[in-house]
Amino acid sequence: MGKTRTRWPVRTYSRVVSGASGRVLVVDDNKVIRQLIRVNLELEGLEVVTASDGAECLDVVHQVRPDVVTLDVVMPRLDGLRTAARLRSDPRTRDLPLAIISACTQYEVETGLEAGVDAFLSKPFEPHQLVALVKQLLNEGRSGSGVLGGGELGLAAGQGGIPE
Repeated sequence: MGKTRTRWPVRTYSRVVSGASGRVLVVDDNKVIRQLIRVNLELEGLEVVTASDGAECLDVVHQVRPDVVTLDVVMPRLDGLRTAARLRSDPRTRDLPLAIISACTQYEVETGLEAGVDAFLSKPFEPHQLVALVKQLLNEGRSGSGVLGGGELGLAAGQGGIPE
């Protein structure tokens, strides 16, 4: 008799917002942070889909076809940096704007840039910083990269430097 694998139901959150100005896939293993990000983006008229880790993100990204993906770094199963690298290696998601929202070290920022992450927002963050970053990525696609943290907005390496 072969082994069977029980697949837990995916707890992805999705709310269709009529007239939404964009769809964001929020990936974070902390439920409170996911809800905080979701509420702030929905208040700005964005449609939000959530996933609890990188593996779930890769499962749903082709179904929901987001305009932007936000990723935490430290997550079970598949972390944010490896998720970003996999999204960049897939021709269908190669140009999808990616933002890391996490308490990143300089090494993680450098690794993220190498993986193709477009922008960073340091935790803890102010809601207006989150909204500004997501809207910037929605408006510019992958053409403009940024680093947000400590209340500063700067451009990513190769496009103006990281705030020191």
